[in-house]
Amino acid sequence: MTDRIESFIQSRAGKKILGALGVSTPVELQRYSPQQSSFFSGRLLLGAASDAQLLNAAADIIQASDADVLADASALEQCTALDKTADEGRYNALVFDGSGLKNGLELVQAYRFFHDNIRQLASGGRVILLGRPHLQSANAEQAAAQRALEGLARSLAKELGSRGSTAQLITVADGAENNLGAALRFFLSPKSAYISGQVVKISAADQSGEVDWHKPLAGKTAIVTGASRGIGEAIAETLARDGAKVIGIDVGAMEVDLARVMTRINGIPLVADITAADAGDKIAATAKDAGGVDLIVHNAGVTRDKMLVNMSEQQWQMTLDINLASAQRITAKLLEDGLIRNGGSIVGVSSMNGIAGQRGQTNYAASKAGVIGYVDFMQHDEKLRAHNITVNAVAPGFIETAMTAAIPLFTRMFGRRLNSLSQGGLPVDVAEAIAFFGNPLSRGVNGNTLRICGQSWFGA
Repeated sequence: MTDRIESFIQSRAGKKILGALGVSTPVELQRYSPQQSSFFSGRLLLGAASDAQLLNAAADIIQASDADVLADASALEQCTALDKTADEGRYNALVFDGSGLKNGLELVQAYRFFHDNIRQLASGGRVILLGRPHLQSANAEQAAAQRALEGLARSLAKELGSRGSTAQLITVADGAENNLGAALRFFLSPKSAYISGQVVKISAADQSGEVDWHKPLAGKTAIVTGASRGIGEAIAETLARDGAKVIGIDVGAMEVDLARVMTRINGIPLVADITAADAGDKIAATAKDAGGVDLIVHNAGVTRDKMLVNMSEQQWQMTLDINLASAQRITAKLLEDGLIRNGGSIVGVSSMNGIAGQRGQTNYAASKAGVIGYVDFMQHDEKLRAHNITVNAVAPGFIETAMTAAIPLFTRMFGRRLNSLSQGGLPVDVAEAIAFFGNPLSRGVNGNTLRICGQSWFGA
């Protein structure tokens, strides 16, 4: 929110005037700072339905933070590691394990937990539901109960968004309990400030060891296309902050900006047109010189907006090539040459418009929907699975960039508020999600498209 009117709205005087008119102002989101000692601090209430299957794993993860962990009666009964009973104080997070729910009527246990405690959730709080993938259920009744948790999580996110609070559902496949940690830490942390109403699936995967919360990518190498400005610049900066060596790629016209960014983060600049015939070879050679890569982020993209009837074939093909086809070619080349190391990550940047569509953006929406289709298919690729390589996507919504700053004022103000958090996101919000996918402890996070949109009212 960089323009003067938004700055006034956020001021004390602006809030007072709007309050008198009955108009609420968005809550300022608290984002990650390296000064924070842990992924979560504050009071957290842990609840559980009967036969909770993820409770022990969740309790172990949470208790390793700076949280003051309390529990409801059901959680206390099922987990001997918990010993503090819920009280009347305020909570900074509510976590509910619904993995044991077997039919629709048992969902009343989730109702009781949230009904009794939701008023005690502080502004900027976190709500996380834990469940099982519904299609892996033993019968239709259990599948319905587990799928119902998604509707509950998304609705809670909409009810809580005006207070700057978020809600998510994490589904954990049978045998993937040890892979829960990275996702639970991320969604409890300020790194997920602009993500709400999302469902993240966790599958079983090989992973071991521990990582530093502040430097999870230490010793890793990442490629970021379109790295010279905007969201790409934020991605490069965030990955470097987390310890990665970044190879930043952009076209010749952006060479000066690319050099500036890479110098600031001690990265490696590579000037290349990703649609060129030799782009794959140039990128592969640089990756080989770096000893291979652990994370590749396909961020480069363009828009060539026109109504389809007025759009030229060249505008269509350029958009599809840059946003989709070139990313596939580069990934194929890196895989063919064995340059994505075991335990690596591939992340595509999609868009909310690739999910919901947009008038005058048939080419852009098609390309971004294609990114999601690529992720959906490649999560099952045998070569990737053999090398424990994950593939995921992010789908940003209204993110404050130079592009959105050029939108007419009132259109911009309206667009910011078309989500549950009633504000635009920042480029770092997209970058944090990508860093989460690249975390070595996120090997069980595979085949997800995570929407970075504040829970957009359209397409989410």
